[in-house]
Amino acid sequence: MSRIRASFNKASSNYNENAFLQNEIATRLSEKLKVISINPETIIDLGSGTGFISDKTANLFPDAALFCVDFAQQLLMKNSQNVKVCADAYQLPFRSNSVDFVISNLMMQWCPDLKTLFDECIRVLKPEGLILFTTFGPETLNELKRSWSVVDNEVHVNDFTDMHDIGDQMIQSGFQSPIMEMEKLTLTYEKVLDLMHDLKGIGAQSVENRSKSLTGKTKFKKMLEMYESYRENGKIPATYEVIYGHAWKNNNKFGAISLEN
Repeated sequence: MSRIRASFNKASSNYNENAFLQNEIATRLSEKLKVISINPETIIDLGSGTGFISDKTANLFPDAALFCVDFAQQLLMKNSQNVKVCADAYQLPFRSNSVDFVISNLMMQWCPDLKTLFDECIRVLKPEGLILFTTFGPETLNELKRSWSVVDNEVHVNDFTDMHDIGDQMIQSGFQSPIMEMEKLTLTYEKVLDLMHDLKGIGAQSVENRSKSLTGKTKFKKMLEMYESYRENGKIPATYEVIYGHAWKNNNKFGAISLEN
């Protein structure tokens, strides 16, 4: 986790310039929030970063106390909201049963221990509290994964958790009937290196940077050549599987899951 934190802190100065997708998904997440009946007094933006969903949430609930939480201090400094908390999502500095609403935009994919994450969200949420989030699914960056797989068997792209597994863990942690949805978004680039630049610019290159140093220029060049086979209409595609989820805290820790795709 310290390596991931360092990567995000390093990317903080130019993060917003490279985070078109993050901002777009935050906009889509806020649209979903508009149709959910909730009037929270206390909100946590978990993994708030520079504040894409923070600002939208603050506009929707101007009277609520909004706490922007992130473990990357340099990203938090770019956030325009007043209350910023530098903390680990696995150990939130909030009292049990003290928060009405947890919102999180594209943070959970960096948390391999979903049990600890959701247990902690359950702990801080009040009875009938709400969690609403986005994360990336396993089809994310498939073109990049497949291009690397032709070169070697090393891990070059982060693995992402299936939405059914996320929903199962939410139930085990005590959320009631999670609603999970998925959509695929595709960005296009002139060159594969432009995609790499964007990934590095948002701090998402921790695995890729390590792999590039290990594989050397020859394998990297071969990967680029393989990626070219995906070029269509003159553009290079990069597919993202975006998962949207929300659920209410269930006091008796029982419930059934409803999945949509």
